Parts: sequence; C-alpha cells; structure tokens
Amino acid sequence: MSYRAAAALQTAVYARLRDHEALADLIGDAVFDAMPVEPPTGTYVALGPEEARDASDQTGRGAQHDFVVSVLSGADAGEGFQAVKEAAVAVTEALEEAPLPMPLAKGILAGLWFLRAKARRAEGGAGRRVDLTFRALVDLG
Repeated sequence: MSYRAAAALQTAVYARLRDHEALADLIGDAVFDAMPVEPPTGTYVALGPEEARDASDQTGRGAQHDFVVSVLSGADAGEGFQAVKEAAVAVTEALEEAPLPMPLAKGILAGLWFLRAKARRAEGGAGRRVDLTFRALVDLG
C-alpha cells in the first residue's frame, strides 16, 4: 500500500475541475482545494475528504482512492437545490467524460468512477450541498 499518488491525483482532479468549461459557465472559478476564510457566495465546489486503500496485486503496487467533491451554495442562494445539482452534473461530466491525464505526476490513473451522491441542506439549513464520491484506481508500478 502506498499513499504516494494522493497529491498527484488531487492536483489532477483540481486542474480538471478548474479547466472544465461547462462547470466554469455555472460557477466561474469557484473551485477550492482549500476553503477561503470567508465562505464564498453563490454556488461553489470544494475538494473534500479522501480515503485510500491498498489495491496491489501480483502485477504491481496500486492504491484505490475514494474522494469527495462537494458542490455547495451559500446562505444567499435562493434557488434551492437546482443550482447545486446542475453544478454537480458538470462536476460528474468533468471527471467521467474527459479523462484525467492517465500518467499522473506519481503513478498512472487506471480508472475513475462515480460511486454515489448525497444531496442535503447545508449546516444551518439555508444553503444546499451535494457530496459526490468518486473512486480512482492508481497503478503505482
């Protein structure tokens, strides 16, 4: 088991979301790897928790990374779930339809899949959020 591809995978996911035209049309450049001190207004995307597991086999070392991408709206958003769900669709399309660079800075991305989504009211009840969980399989050689 190795966690050595985690930063490279996160860098590639972040870059893909920042560069995706349909997502940018919905939220501008509001994709965050680290949240700003003051929560943004409007709809935005934040990279979230990650869990990694060994995926080594007889052919080599590997790691399975389950990671969360959250789409959130601030308390100022009055359109309910519509805007966050539209942005969540764009996030899914960005990661599924246009593959990340297969060779990462460390390791090779062998696959990337959508696992699940959970839509709910954000803390305090005024905003909305959709947490999207994806699975990446990285071949570490």
